[in-house]
Amino acid sequence: MSDPSLSINQSIFYLYTKHTCDQPFICDECGKAYSSKSPLTIHQRIHSGEKPYSCDDCGKAFTSKSPLTIHQRIHSGEKPYSCDECGKTFAVKQSLKNHQFIHGGEKPHRCDECGKGFTEKGYLVQHQRSHGESKPYKCDECGETFTQSGTLRRHVLIHRGIKAHRCEQCGKTFTHRSYLKIHMKTHFRTELYRCDHCGKIYKQKLNLTLHLRSHTGHEVCPCDQCDKKIQP
Repeated sequence: MSDPSLSINQSIFYLYTKHTCDQPFICDECGKAYSSKSPLTIHQRIHSGEKPYSCDDCGKAFTSKSPLTIHQRIHSGEKPYSCDECGKTFAVKQSLKNHQFIHGGEKPHRCDECGKGFTEKGYLVQHQRSHGESKPYKCDECGETFTQSGTLRRHVLIHRGIKAHRCEQCGKTFTHRSYLKIHMKTHFRTELYRCDHCGKIYKQKLNLTLHLRSHTGHEVCPCDQCDKKIQP
């Protein structure tokens, strides 16, 4: 009868020799192994802090040429990866892959707390903060905290009075892109609101509601949940 410990030792020896033969280049700092010397050299820069590849436009440095090439597309505006479904272009191939989940309806990143799915891991991380109430981004002006860095950046614009989003139709400016989108609907809206009393037409429902006061003589308050109007 064969010794079972012998077969186990043989298996361990086989895996060890396979590992060292297939990946003979090993990092002295952390033990990570590679099949060739080039990726090991790039990896070791993580430990040494060396970043020999720098951007000519902004000076940002990188450990290898590949991330520098991707970064430079920010300055050049180059987006070589395009979606076959809608034609949208991307600077990074992984961003295209994440985008394609939208068309397929696939949401591979799922929240363990509530089961909600997301197309990208970054969106999942932001969502998970809503469960833990983690708001790591704080405004230096007023102390208000936020779950996302983008929300903080938009908030800071309020303090600075910056309105970076401009309407191409009329030139009106807004602090948030979402406010600009709402405003743009006033230029392209096909739905009109007509007064039943005098026939006057308005582009926005709220303006019609305010106009109705001239006929009723009462304050007319629209309900946020339905189309009913309340007269106090």
